[in-house]
Amino acid sequence: MRIRAKLAVAAVIATAPLMFIPEIAHAHAERTIGPFDLEIGFRDEPVYVGVPNAVFLELMKDGEEVTDLGDSLTVTLGFGDQTSDPIVFEPMEVPGQFQAPFVPSQVGAYTFTLSGSVDGDALELSLTSGPKTFDEAKDVTAATFPAVRYPTNVDLASRIDQESERTSNELAAVTVGVSDANDATSSAKTFGIIGIVVGSLGLILGAAALATRKRG
Repeated sequence: MRIRAKLAVAAVIATAPLMFIPEIAHAHAERTIGPFDLEIGFRDEPVYVGVPNAVFLELMKDGEEVTDLGDSLTVTLGFGDQTSDPIVFEPMEVPGQFQAPFVPSQVGAYTFTLSGSVDGDALELSLTSGPKTFDEAKDVTAATFPAVRYPTNVDLASRIDQESERTSNELAAVTVGVSDANDATSSAKTFGIIGIVVGSLGLILGAAALATRKRG
């Protein structure tokens, strides 16, 4: 098991002079909480925005692999001031390992918060990604070849705002144009009616003058 292997490696390294031991960067965080020994982090590292990933959990209790979590232990994702709903872990192929799949959508640090119990023993833990825990999410462009400039979520939001404003302005211009056209049509109708009335009055006056002339 990964935890046991790391403990064995650590014991061997401890016998060497400490001044010659290079600093080792861990991709996952290891913690001991009561009867539990666990390893937690992203399932796939490095972590790239927009690429499916998962919260990885390897768990032992009293030195034995935990093989069934059911829905008693969940993980909540955190990013900035945003939090997800609790996610239930699903078992992986290796006994004692579990995952909670999700897709990171922002570059930066994520917080994983375990909450619940295992076989009646409470397990609570909250860790944020960083140099001493697990990897932060990175822009996927760093891993592309040939280099491709993918728009970030911020870029997309800005573009949507710009297009929305442009569309609103165009709709406003069309509305004004339609209003002006309606005003022009109304004016033309008014002048037409006035012309008809004036013409009718002219005919009436002409007929009256003709009748008067005949009587005279």
